[in-house]
Amino acid sequence: MGNREDLLAGARRCLEEKGWARTTVRDISAAAGGVSMAAIGYHFGSREELLNAALLEAMAEWGEEIGAALAAAHDPDATPAQRYEALWSQMISSIAERRTLWLANLEAMVQAEHSPQLREQLVAGQREGRRGLTAQLTGGDEDGIAEHDVRTVGSVHLALLLGTMTQWLNDPEYAPSGADLLDGLRAIVAHFDG
Repeated sequence: MGNREDLLAGARRCLEEKGWARTTVRDISAAAGGVSMAAIGYHFGSREELLNAALLEAMAEWGEEIGAALAAAHDPDATPAQRYEALWSQMISSIAERRTLWLANLEAMVQAEHSPQLREQLVAGQREGRRGLTAQLTGGDEDGIAEHDVRTVGSVHLALLLGTMTQWLNDPEYAPSGADLLDGLRAIVAHFDG
């Protein structure tokens, strides 16, 4: 690997071990195997831009892992409700396994208030996430999904993901399972249909 790749890998380790706010340039340099601190400015412009790139890379990797795990676990004989519960069970498992990544993601959301470039990158990630969640839920191809479905189905499920994530990070003992989310959505729909 070159310095740029070493810095990205070091920044990812720091995000997972220390979080966004507590990671220093010196930490990244050490985690990257002693790459010069000046190389951060050369390759990324700033510590913040390097952390942005590392976080976005990690979140994209997470999305690919979830997609691959769901595709591998897809049971053609399962009902839509069973597939939905399995989707959420897989995402919840990933939240528990990648706790520090999700905490870093929350820190990045706060940092985005002061960084228009980070905000742009997070917004792009959210838009892609909405589309990906919609594709997972409808079984469609991401490119062929109607914008209305992305705006409605994708937005609701992104909100569920962020809310579920915060519950699992703060209070895992009482956080919802995939079955709980399915039952809750059924109850909400029944309330409006009744």
